[in-house]
Amino acid sequence: MELSSAAIHDVIHPTAAFNQNSALARRRAPAPSKGVPWEDSQQNPKNRLDSLDLPRAPLFRIDGCTGLGTQYYAVPIFRPDMPLMRFDVFIPGEAVASPDLRELLGLDTAFHTKDAPRLRRLGISTYIVRVLQAWVTENGYGTYSSLSETLPFGSRIILESLHFDIRKTKPSVVPTYYVERQLLGTARLDESLGVAPELLPKAIDISRLTILRILYDSVCLVRMPGHGANHGTGNLWIFKALTSSTKYLFVELRNLLQMEPHPNVISRPDYLVTKRCLFGGKTAVLGFLLPFHEPGSVRDALPLLRIHGRLSLEQQLRWAIQLTSAVLHVHERGRMFYPDLRLDNILLSAARDIVLIDLEQRGVWCEFSAPEVNAIDYVRILAGDEVDEANLTIPEEARKRFTAILDRLLPGWDVLQACEDYSSPRPHGYSNYNIPWLALDETEQEAATVYMLGRVLWCIFEGQSAPQEAAVWQSYRYEPDIEFPVFRLTPETLMSLIDRCTKGRRGTLSDLIVRQGSRLVLRDRESTSEEVLGVARGWWEAEIRATEAFLSEREELKASGQWDGNHFGRPKLAEVLAELKKFYEVIASPTVTEES
Repeated sequence: MELSSAAIHDVIHPTAAFNQNSALARRRAPAPSKGVPWEDSQQNPKNRLDSLDLPRAPLFRIDGCTGLGTQYYAVPIFRPDMPLMRFDVFIPGEAVASPDLRELLGLDTAFHTKDAPRLRRLGISTYIVRVLQAWVTENGYGTYSSLSETLPFGSRIILESLHFDIRKTKPSVVPTYYVERQLLGTARLDESLGVAPELLPKAIDISRLTILRILYDSVCLVRMPGHGANHGTGNLWIFKALTSSTKYLFVELRNLLQMEPHPNVISRPDYLVTKRCLFGGKTAVLGFLLPFHEPGSVRDALPLLRIHGRLSLEQQLRWAIQLTSAVLHVHERGRMFYPDLRLDNILLSAARDIVLIDLEQRGVWCEFSAPEVNAIDYVRILAGDEVDEANLTIPEEARKRFTAILDRLLPGWDVLQACEDYSSPRPHGYSNYNIPWLALDETEQEAATVYMLGRVLWCIFEGQSAPQEAAVWQSYRYEPDIEFPVFRLTPETLMSLIDRCTKGRRGTLSDLIVRQGSRLVLRDRESTSEEVLGVARGWWEAEIRATEAFLSEREELKASGQWDGNHFGRPKLAEVLAELKKFYEVIASPTVTEES
């Protein structure tokens, strides 16, 4: 079964439990054509791509993508001094009518590929560059340059329909004035965030920044000339900004400013980045600047070190202790939960120490969190499943049942979910927008954090980039070669600790259905799309029954005062840290100083 946005609804999300057999024909990929007319044949020159080579002097560069292969970071390189405005290219799922063109462009692979080196090998990257090159060449270089002067930050370049003949693929520009309206202004920013005025960083205009690379959807590497050195990296900085769902940006900014510093947690922003809005006249906060940690993520370092035999137990323990100390600090001193605990959010400093990043409190993909969080998230997805023509929706009776469950778990969840900007009042004083985690009490939140920490510790001690092979949502440069909870390298004492941290773990859909290349297949045999859909439906039906039973038990025990927030009996964060330190003392040489 091909990877597409429909696969999320039909296989990956709990909505798969409500798919009907009558819908399968509508979702089948078109069969290869035989004996097609010359007018439609791929042998006809007019139905072929003229080239998938980059132009001799390309005007743009593709730095990555997100949105399951629908949003591409196109960086203009013909004007190095062009202001940083993040005009990404968007390709709607229905933009490619031809299966042949979709295959040539590698769109199924782009679904799970995010990093620039691998993405640039796909036809879609070259295609976008050639389309933009033709557009700018035809209309003049000033056409693109003028966009930065007349459009809001994060405006979109849409390719609504992709053709074999790139001259027929016409970009359209969509201004994102709504993003500017969502952004907080510098006036009374301290009041909006609830922080002391003296904690606010100095503000600089975005025109002072020069883009070097777009690293992720919300992260750019930029240069700020004339502002001195930055922690040994010259004048290079990380610019954090969001071009949608800006409420999460301000949650993170508030969290960073309010929390006490910790050596293994990303520091407070050094600067706010602002822009004068075209309408309304406010000076808006687009984002903020953070130190640039050049060594990159632990996710990429771990498998390389393991492969080359350079991953020492002492180093692994040092990182595990630093990470656990950072998470404990966020929990105890920051008085907040950290739902984004995965290797992607753990960097290495120049001294090769752990740096925990990303305090948006947005959460991780479906199925990637603790089982109790997943259960509430499944209910949230089912209660909020959107009605549209492309996706068959769940029966109204079932939707009402899940809505009632969520109403009891987190009153006002629907109002919270509908909030588009940070300035809108949040019901019941909720501090963020993460519905599943807000529905947990503080003891439950810590227990769920310990579960996620246990999976990350497994990655550290097994030298893996992720706990799951061939994850649907994202592929990695160095894919895992084993899956959690299989142990191969972890010492027995730490195996026991990780096992206790992840008590209550359940089987996952990936036990039955996996990504093989860019297709979803059954793990144990060759399979058709119909078989994949059927297995997914059966698995989710059973999982939803288990979810409802668990949440019902929790509700009954809470009502009678018998519920233990640490339902599965996992260790506390402080206990995990103590065990790691104790084991470090055992294995460390006398000359090694313990780090915390």
